[in-house]
Amino acid sequence: MSFLRRRSATPAGPDFDVLAMDPGDWPGNLGAGLLPAPDGSCQGVFLRYDLFGGRGPAMIIGNLPQGSPAREVAEGEVPFEVAQLLLALENDEEVTVVGTEDMPVMQGDNLLIVRRLKLSESRISCVQFDRSDNVLVTIAAWDRPITDDLYALLKPLPAELFQQG
Repeated sequence: MSFLRRRSATPAGPDFDVLAMDPGDWPGNLGAGLLPAPDGSCQGVFLRYDLFGGRGPAMIIGNLPQGSPAREVAEGEVPFEVAQLLLALENDEEVTVVGTEDMPVMQGDNLLIVRRLKLSESRISCVQFDRSDNVLVTIAAWDRPITDDLYALLKPLPAELFQQG
């Protein structure tokens, strides 16, 4: 699978393929953020999809490689992407993870084991899955469920999107 390979040359952005929805497939605004490490390496990428005309994101998709400090969360603590979603929405309510459920989902010919996180804020939907290259993908959505159809839209984005110009 092409999105599960590592690129040999290190671009100015991440040294791993970023799995998300193509910006051309999204009718709203898209923003991308890189999580830099002190040594300049990329510790993760998150994409913010805004459908609400500047009033906040509808969805955040994060790609965090193994060893990224953003992956380390305490028991009951929300993933980095959920915290970013709440921050962008200027929602300072404390939200916690109250449960998880594993479920199989097909993405093309590939079987993913997706963890659905149940949160104390019911308007947030959140799912996570691990890729075979040890990158954790987290999808957090505001006020809309995450359905199996979404996984069919996920694809690797071109490295040029993350090049510094």
